[in-house]
Amino acid sequence: MSDAAAAPETTGAKVWNVLKVYFERRVALILLLGFSGVLPLALSGSTLLYWMREVGIDLTTIGIFALAGTPYTVKFFWAPVVDAFRVPFLSKLLGRRRGWLILSQIMLLAAISFVGFLDPLTTPWWMALAAILIAFASATQDIVIDAFRVESLDGDQQAAGMANYVAAYRFGLLFSSAGALILVDWFEKSLGLPQEVIWTYAYWLMSALILVGILGVLLALEPEASAEFDAKLDDPANADQNRLQRLMQTAFHAFADFLQKPLAITILLFVIFFKLCDSFAGVMTTPFVVDLGFERTEYAALVKGVGFATALIGGFAGG
Repeated sequence: MSDAAAAPETTGAKVWNVLKVYFERRVALILLLGFSGVLPLALSGSTLLYWMREVGIDLTTIGIFALAGTPYTVKFFWAPVVDAFRVPFLSKLLGRRRGWLILSQIMLLAAISFVGFLDPLTTPWWMALAAILIAFASATQDIVIDAFRVESLDGDQQAAGMANYVAAYRFGLLFSSAGALILVDWFEKSLGLPQEVIWTYAYWLMSALILVGILGVLLALEPEASAEFDAKLDDPANADQNRLQRLMQTAFHAFADFLQKPLAITILLFVIFFKLCDSFAGVMTTPFVVDLGFERTEYAALVKGVGFATALIGGFAGG
């Protein structure tokens, strides 16, 4: 045996062997999709609520606006639709998963831009409709990204892919919350733009960041499992299958598969109680901070900046 063959692996080589999975093409592309996936969350949530409170919208109305995030909670109801059906033209061109991703991203681009045209004081109901559309399109995108990630990555890539998703999640949230507020502050104080347009320009620029996710979809390949399912749908033997029947079968198998897993109910309870504190405290944190008199940049630094690095490092360490 040669000396080279017998030489132990260096520490640097060991570290690289652990880290290189994050730079593999399919894993790295999850960064782009994760960024796009979380971007709308704050734009229909905390950032929008800050804008509303800043212009004097009352707390009751802000509390009602929090219901705009309901699609995130109930998205499992239409997840089987996304699984069972294809988007006309887009799915034929890109594949079932990528077709749904592009559709949801186009909807987000339009809905976020639409918010920029609105005034919370004079058009509150149009604002509410736009927020619901953002949440619905974003929840749909979440469904597809999760499926795309699981189907695209091999077993030894799943943890790294999730870590990349968490990292992109944190960066996207930082851009759409703290970043948006800093941008608004810069428009007003540095450029001297009037109050009427600073939020409009900020939302238009935030909508443009959805292009990051669109780029990720175009660079990615349709997962093999999805392509196989598409081939099954195109099989003449399945041509007579009722679409509603196919939808019901997809929904049944999805829920049955999960509930048959060990400790399925325990996992559900853990997720519910894990998010309970966020659900109670999250909605009114933003207007509370505005009422205390914090500047936009102070809010961005305190509420959105603290813990960012910790969450980022924890995501990679866990992966």
